[in-house]
Amino acid sequence: MKKILLVVTLGLALAGCANTGTIDKDAQMTQDWTVDRLYTEAQDELNSNNYTRAVKLYEILESRFPNGRHAQQAQLDTAYAYYKDDEPAKALAAIERFQRMYPQHPNMDYALYLKGLVLFNEDQSFLNRLASQDWSDRDPKANREAYQAFAELVQRYPDSRYAPDATERMAKLVDALGGNEIAVARYYMRRGAYLAANNRAQKVVQQYQNTRFVEEALAIMAQSYQHINQPQLAEDTRRILAQNFPNSPYLTQAWKADTMPWWRYWK
Repeated sequence: MKKILLVVTLGLALAGCANTGTIDKDAQMTQDWTVDRLYTEAQDELNSNNYTRAVKLYEILESRFPNGRHAQQAQLDTAYAYYKDDEPAKALAAIERFQRMYPQHPNMDYALYLKGLVLFNEDQSFLNRLASQDWSDRDPKANREAYQAFAELVQRYPDSRYAPDATERMAKLVDALGGNEIAVARYYMRRGAYLAANNRAQKVVQQYQNTRFVEEALAIMAQSYQHINQPQLAEDTRRILAQNFPNSPYLTQAWKADTMPWWRYWK
């Protein structure tokens, strides 16, 4: 047993030495590099998808040359490297650090855009996934935070090169947020919680009126009003549904709940 413990201890010690040697080797190899060379090498690693190596070089650059534009840009590039390396928490931490240290930086629009991308969880397969995935199933908290980041970018920097794309993504996020609300309304309808369903549907109509979910929200409101003994409100809502969506499939069903209840749509 003692021999086994000795071997394990020795192995761990050697591993520790190996790791230390690797770190010292990196520091030693770059000790005579100028700030320009450090930044160029880091950029090359980033462009080659060697994100861990890029981050390491950016960190060395910041520690040796903490002042100046290279160190500032290194923080943003570090955040981008983490983002591409599927490390969202580290990416957000790097962005927040940059925002805290350089609130008036000329590249703040990019920082906000990158923050939105990280929260949006964008990747290279986005367009393919968009065609097959219902984005309303995403985490509503992440949707709201991503929207806020993009909205801040558009409001503060309307002429930014990133503003048009941010605006487009905001529209997708609004649609997703409306989808989250309608999904909850459906859930309540299926369980007979008609007042709760009505409240969620009203939220869709009031806050997400430009999304594709308004038609269904009105139908849920009308049916839930029937169930909570508000026939006049039910009729008024049905009339609004007919005015705005004259070809709605909900209108083709019998209006009386006792003959063909609409709630079968939400089972």
